[in-house]
Amino acid sequence: MDILMATIMDTIASYMWPLFRVSSMFMVMAVFGANTTPTRVRLLLSMAITLAIAPVLPPVENVELFGVAAIFVTLQQILIGTAMGFISILVMQTFVLTGQIIGMQTSLGFASMVDPSSGQQTPVIGNLFLLLTTMIFLAVDGHLVMIKMLVMSFETIPISNKGISVASYKLLAEWGAYMFGAALTMSMTAIVALLLINLSFGVMTRASPQLNIFAIGFPVTMVSGLIILWLTLTPIMEHFGSVWSSAQVLMCNVLHLQCNTDGVLQ
Repeated sequence: MDILMATIMDTIASYMWPLFRVSSMFMVMAVFGANTTPTRVRLLLSMAITLAIAPVLPPVENVELFGVAAIFVTLQQILIGTAMGFISILVMQTFVLTGQIIGMQTSLGFASMVDPSSGQQTPVIGNLFLLLTTMIFLAVDGHLVMIKMLVMSFETIPISNKGISVASYKLLAEWGAYMFGAALTMSMTAIVALLLINLSFGVMTRASPQLNIFAIGFPVTMVSGLIILWLTLTPIMEHFGSVWSSAQVLMCNVLHLQCNTDGVLQ
């Protein structure tokens, strides 16, 4: 009877702890972790992936299922999955921040709507960039790449008390600085163009004080902002490729996977 009970506990553990890691990623990651995706769908998807990968995963260390050590193992699995999903959120927020910067510079920032992923009020330009990057993320199979990395992470970070290292948490924090830098880089052309337009209106007002700068400046700035926004959307695929490659490299470093400089698994 004791042998049978031990076998049952090992079987439960071999499915339960991978489920924690997989479900944690799906509860946080872009697209699937949004409020528009029902929790039941995310849970069923996590269970389906766990059932598919659990038989081929490395054996779980001998940890009591209902012991104190099991609590720490569970927390480590949740942290690993959450870190993976959080990186994808940072990728999406890079473009949302770009849209917000452009919206503020073009006087279009006053128009806001509910962000479907977070449920908060955000500028329309930010939502536009979010929808575009979401479609690109799915088109380049970003979700499949993340699932593949997560499955491979069971080899590099096996299920145990040891999880992500302190250096990996530091890399996550440092990538936040990269997010703001990338957003500023993508919006720099719009900022400079609108700055030149505002300087031109300043020169016109100085040369002819009779001109009502508030009557003509606001419409011209908005129309110019729409044109600049249209031109800014042209290279968005290249910008997404650069940011996504950097995010893949970060995922590889966090999960101790072997990747090249573009984040492609080797």
